[in-house]
Amino acid sequence: MNIFIEIVGYLASICMILGYLPQAIVTIRTRDTDGIALPTFCMLGLGSVFFVVQGICLGNIPLVITNVVTTICSAVIFIIKINNDRKKRKN
Repeated sequence: MNIFIEIVGYLASICMILGYLPQAIVTIRTRDTDGIALPTFCMLGLGSVFFVVQGICLGNIPLVITNVVTTICSAVIFIIKINNDRKKRKN
């Protein structure tokens, strides 16, 4: 049963990373953040940080890896979104 739980954890990690990474790559390449809600990415990033802490406390490597990657993706998108919003306000 433990191996099944580990496999499910790693599969969930792969799915989550493959879900976040394309959005981060597109945002980095295009710098287009018009369709991104700032509060949403703020909460997603914060949730990922909390999951990293939980994963460390539980010794759950898939949880840690997944949420480190999603935290980084969320942070990159968040920073680009803030910069874009600031530029729009100046114009």
